[in-house]
Amino acid sequence: MYKILSVGGSTIITADGFSLDFLKKLKAMIIRRVKSGEKFILVIGGGRTARLYQDGAKRITKLTNKQLDEIGIYATVLNAQFVRFMFGDLAHNEIISNPTKKIKTNKSIIIASGWKPGCSTDYDAVLMAKTYGVKEIFNLSNIEYVYDKDPVKFSDARKIEETDWKTFIKEIVGNKWVAGKNAPFDPVASREAQKLGLRVSILKGSNLIEVEKALSGKKFKGTVIE
Repeated sequence: MYKILSVGGSTIITADGFSLDFLKKLKAMIIRRVKSGEKFILVIGGGRTARLYQDGAKRITKLTNKQLDEIGIYATVLNAQFVRFMFGDLAHNEIISNPTKKIKTNKSIIIASGWKPGCSTDYDAVLMAKTYGVKEIFNLSNIEYVYDKDPVKFSDARKIEETDWKTFIKEIVGNKWVAGKNAPFDPVASREAQKLGLRVSILKGSNLIEVEKALSGKKFKGTVIE
């Protein structure tokens, strides 16, 4: 059984460039766990790269939401290829763009990108879970917890350690997807995850000690939605 990690693009590239320390440690952690018999699907987001191109395009011409999403998808492909090369021969030799199609491979690591406009790679991770019969997704983001409101703007923001999909959709992410939207887990993905009865753990990707705890079924710092 594969473990699915939805790796936010924000964990790969920040305002200062590539998160090399994080990437090296992530690589080491995944390889170590693969050698112990685990298998992984890494769905790679566009993050800052996607938003940089989207913002640049919007300054030059008027684009539809679909067109902005298409730009974002190409950014996920670029990031995913980078990650695939990072794992070398341990990874399947192609980037998976269609999460509804199960592939045959003897590799323990599969790397996936975005697929279609109208959602983020969170949704692709959910579809991967459906395709491969997985019931949990680990969402590696740049936040440690989901909050009831933006903690940067509101000092009284409350961290959420556990919640259900109905509450999460109603009170946190809403129902509408906008290209480049920066949400803990996108609305389209959230509705599908609710329908499938998935558990999604949202954690700070750079804190790999907590990521390892989550992967091992131990208590960790982060938010669980189910």
